[in-house]
Amino acid sequence: MRFTVDGRQAYAYTGGRPLRAGQPLVVLVHGAQHDHSVWAMQSRYLAHHGYSILALDLPGHGRSAGPALETMEALAQWVCAAVERACDAVGIEPVPAGVIAGHSMGALVALEASAQKPEWLKAVALLAIAVPMGVSDQLLEAAASNEGRAFDMINFWSSAGINHHPGTPGPGFSTYIQNRRLMERQAAGVLLTDFTACNNYVAGLDRAGALPVPVLFLLAGSDQMTPPKAARKALEAAKASAAPVTHIAVPGSGHNLLAEHPDETLNALRQWLPTVLG
Repeated sequence: MRFTVDGRQAYAYTGGRPLRAGQPLVVLVHGAQHDHSVWAMQSRYLAHHGYSILALDLPGHGRSAGPALETMEALAQWVCAAVERACDAVGIEPVPAGVIAGHSMGALVALEASAQKPEWLKAVALLAIAVPMGVSDQLLEAAASNEGRAFDMINFWSSAGINHHPGTPGPGFSTYIQNRRLMERQAAGVLLTDFTACNNYVAGLDRAGALPVPVLFLLAGSDQMTPPKAARKALEAAKASAAPVTHIAVPGSGHNLLAEHPDETLNALRQWLPTVLG
């Protein structure tokens, strides 16, 4: 569906089903240099099994107009506004009870959005998160000067197990090439903007320690981009808060668990969502 946020065109995939006032809402936020399509194997199932889905394209990504936003705070504000505008566009008032789930950079967006405490937000899901999410100087330099090289580095480090290059879990399918082609579709310069926003975000531990809603940490066991140990402090901070915390591991998966282990990712969400949304 298309709608406007701050006067600019925005897009969200709804899983092939319209938003419905009587259904809980699941907002899906992609990571750096990605778009809504990374959630394809989870969003459509959820949309056909009792949830309204908004798999967003962040500004400057996919079908949403740019420019790409430069801070996690701005991205979180945009996501909360986008949910309101999307529901307005189809005549749903108020926004249904909902969850924000984010992958990688999108997980930081979800974490930051929790601090805004929109009335409709009942929980957040953090997939493949690191707090802080520092980006190496080598990768930042490649993003600035040679995006193709940066794409190769990311795909190599994002892979595990069956997702090795060329990554063929089945005939005619390559998670490695699929992810690289997705990255190539985004506008030049978006990767550096995304990585800089991740690298500069310093409020993550504070946000994790003050979560106002339940949280799911869904971590990939063989993740080299955001290894599980990089989420440990945030997980401990969340457990020290008043919010209920669920921690689910996906053994053997690399960073790209949405595509590499889609069933395990979906099953984790299927198990957790009813506990926070009913």
